[in-house]
Amino acid sequence: MEYFFTCPYCWERISIILDPSEKESSYIEDCEVCCRPIEITFRFDGEDLVHFEARKIEGT
Repeated sequence: MEYFFTCPYCWERISIILDPSEKESSYIEDCEVCCRPIEITFRFDGEDLVHFEARKIEGT
């Protein structure tokens, strides 16, 4: 599933692919625009995305 969010550093709109078969996940991904690390957290309930968060990593 393609999901769009705003980078918490540069405020650009970013596209990400989320896999609903991963019911819950948290990982670090670099912004494709400013290259700064973003902590991505998401959770699915079946095929529905019920939580998504993109946070700055403190100290970066």
